[in-house]
Amino acid sequence: MRPPMRSSLRAAVPALLLLAPLSACSDDASAGDNTSPSDAAASEGPCTYEPDGTSSDVELPPSQPTASGQVPVTMTTSVGEFKATLDADRAPCTVNSFVSLAEQEYFDGTSCHRLTTRPGFQVLQCGDPDGTGMGGPGYTVPAEFDGTETYPAGTLAMARAQDPDSGGSQFFIVYGDTGLDPSYTVFGTVDADTVARIAKAAEAGVTPEMGPEDGRPKTPVTFETVSVD
Repeated sequence: MRPPMRSSLRAAVPALLLLAPLSACSDDASAGDNTSPSDAAASEGPCTYEPDGTSSDVELPPSQPTASGQVPVTMTTSVGEFKATLDADRAPCTVNSFVSLAEQEYFDGTSCHRLTTRPGFQVLQCGDPDGTGMGGPGYTVPAEFDGTETYPAGTLAMARAQDPDSGGSQFFIVYGDTGLDPSYTVFGTVDADTVARIAKAAEAGVTPEMGPEDGRPKTPVTFETVSVD
């Protein structure tokens, strides 16, 4: 959004991340619609962000990461304050993109569009400005995983479509231990209070869209501000 659940979750994983395809996958997306971030991917540094052919007024992140080490982030939400720590050493390009989007106030006013409440698969998915699971910032973020990833409660990881390098702005917070194949970039953690707040919101359940335990949260989770501390 574990190891014993991995094979049984293979069918669920595409739902988690194939329901988060970036808008480049939609029928009306075309290269001619791209007005920004730019006409070419940044190439001055180690991070390459590819414009995905969709219209966006978001600026591309710098190709040279601006952060290193542990990066504290505060997310003020409708269900309380979320505290996250981004790991810029583990996932420099992903963290660089997240920081850039936060500084552009990209996440402010957006709502988490997906909650799963099934035991062994408990995640809250956020970061889509459209609130549909189809939106993104107009560029893709390269994958940064090595196959050793696990997804315990408190994990902050990137959503994506089938292509590992199709990440964008959507991410998921794991609030209950979740079995996923190790093919999603882990770029940080959230604190225990954040896990508890999401678990509390999850008690209200979901509006079923992909099953009785998978859909839009009945208790809305909306980001008021996301700031790098």
